[in-house]
Amino acid sequence: MRVTLAEEITLLSLDDESGVAKERQAAGWAVAGGILLELVLAGRVSVEDGRLGVTDASPTGTALLDGRLEQLASWAKDGRRRKMGDWLAKDQPKAVTATIESLCARGLVAEERHRALGIFPVRRYPEADGAVERELRARLTSVVVGGADPDDRTSGLVALLHGAGLHRPAFPDVPRKQVEARMAKIADGHWAGSGVRDAIRTMQAAMTAVTTAVVVTTVM
Repeated sequence: MRVTLAEEITLLSLDDESGVAKERQAAGWAVAGGILLELVLAGRVSVEDGRLGVTDASPTGTALLDGRLEQLASWAKDGRRRKMGDWLAKDQPKAVTATIESLCARGLVAEERHRALGIFPVRRYPEADGAVERELRARLTSVVVGGADPDDRTSGLVALLHGAGLHRPAFPDVPRKQVEARMAKIADGHWAGSGVRDAIRTMQAAMTAVTTAVVVTTVM
């Protein structure tokens, strides 16, 4: 089963048994970035100097990506190239919801609803079929811990996880210091064309800025 980068990030961030999202905010940014990176890799979106442009609005054939592409094309319908950070901030909640809906439709997670304290509605998404996530974690472990050469999609996934600081959800049983340097090396490698590398660096900068702002606000 071919899953998108956004779906892979979501699977890594959801607790298999409880269905609760770990590091919810950082994971949300990485999910939105994963959809955008897929569109860049598919030649539908380009990034120049931190700004987005839709170069091809034709469908990719993947509903999750095409829904975001349609929204992005509408957002930039005046032809202006807009800041990637603005789009990620705008699209993050919708992208997360769309990704979870896609995982539910694929039968990879199940939706559970209940009310906290009998009042507040809560939705959780425990694992329903763990085969895809097991393959994903084995692939990441082989590349990051074992030193295997990654393909382009795995490199992009590692770059997004590293940029969002999602080292623990990706490698819960491995100390961060053991994987951080390797993930940084993969993220900075010359595995893709300059346009894709520019997109990843812009996403990483946007995610770092947001997570830093959240930390500062929390401390103050």
